[in-house]
Amino acid sequence: MTEFLTADRREVLARARELYTQKELAERLDYTAKQIGRWERGEVDVPAAIVPALQQVISDRAGYRDDHEADFTFIDLFAGIGGIRLGFEEAGGRCVFTSEWDKFAQKTYIENFGDDHGIHGDITKVDASEIPDHDVLLAGFPCQPFSLAGVSKKNALGRPHGFECTTQGTLFFDVQRIIAEKRPKAFLLENVKNLVSHDGGNTFRVIMEVLEKTLGYVVRPMVVDGRRFVPQHRQRILLVGFQQDVGFDWEKVLAKMPAVAEGPRLRSILHPEDGKEADVDDHRYIGADGKVQKKYTLTDRLWQYLQGYAEKHRQAGNGFGCSVVGPTDTSRTLSARYYKDGSEILISRGKRRNPRRLTPRECARLMGYPDTFRIPVSDTRAYKQFGNSVVVPLIAEVAAAMKPGIMHLVKGEPLQFELPQD
Repeated sequence: MTEFLTADRREVLARARELYTQKELAERLDYTAKQIGRWERGEVDVPAAIVPALQQVISDRAGYRDDHEADFTFIDLFAGIGGIRLGFEEAGGRCVFTSEWDKFAQKTYIENFGDDHGIHGDITKVDASEIPDHDVLLAGFPCQPFSLAGVSKKNALGRPHGFECTTQGTLFFDVQRIIAEKRPKAFLLENVKNLVSHDGGNTFRVIMEVLEKTLGYVVRPMVVDGRRFVPQHRQRILLVGFQQDVGFDWEKVLAKMPAVAEGPRLRSILHPEDGKEADVDDHRYIGADGKVQKKYTLTDRLWQYLQGYAEKHRQAGNGFGCSVVGPTDTSRTLSARYYKDGSEILISRGKRRNPRRLTPRECARLMGYPDTFRIPVSDTRAYKQFGNSVVVPLIAEVAAAMKPGIMHLVKGEPLQFELPQD
């Protein structure tokens, strides 16, 4: 009798595969990915002699936590700087795979989460079978129109086709193929509110048909305003999906959240400028006098330009205008273009002084990131990254609301969708 029974060896292999792709594991064990695939499929027994090496690569993984320390696993697609990950880690999840193509976003992500399983760049070049098994798929995928031309042509020729033909060439297709291959128990997809009306409603219709009819998931979409948690009007659509109906009800979830009108005000995220934050971010944003550095205040030329541009559009009835706000206000939506002129959110400095932009730290707070979140990139890159991110406490609330359904499907726990009281 060998030291490790066949079932034990498969269990160790399964744990290793949660942390590494077949290719990564093959490189570390000096085997081929094809051979590892045969072990996983049960075509060949996992050699007993390889088990110690498997255990070693598991223990070598920086930041690795045993399964009993994580309630469920998830993958982070189109990860950005990890806002969705933060929310699901707070709910007890462990990330086992990350994909993000932008090298500057990767830098911020690694700075804050480490490089325990690496970051895969272009998800279109990742084979779905190479992605570790996971309980929950997370994706803030970009919004792209779907071409109907190919489908119409196949209809005319009498050829069969599936939704793959409709979504092929879009980044949603990559979400689709990974769900089809890995069959996670649940998913959360995040996008801009306009996804519903994009391309005359065709985009959203196709997405829902793929998720519900082709993939067979129960999907509950909802547009939610992040203003419930941060002083920013930020509406995003969240698509919550489960393998079966577990009773997830958005109305009950929203009823547990703070009311939009009762959300925080900008004073909660602005630098107090009273000297208490002099050491924040190593003086990167605050000067020796305790005040926000002058570089964030608009120049006379830019401020005059923005006022003139706004007036021109007001006279034309277009409604464009830069937005100057103060501590008791909430802001417009922070966008990825904020670095250009900051016009959508300018902080008042009084009637005699030009307004200023938010600092990157204030942008991080406006998105609900903790002050412990590190910003290793330039201001320009930071503005883009936070403008493209999610409202972290909102995601954390949704993750907590999804967790009963996740745990029911993962471990058979009884369904209980009452969120914990404060």
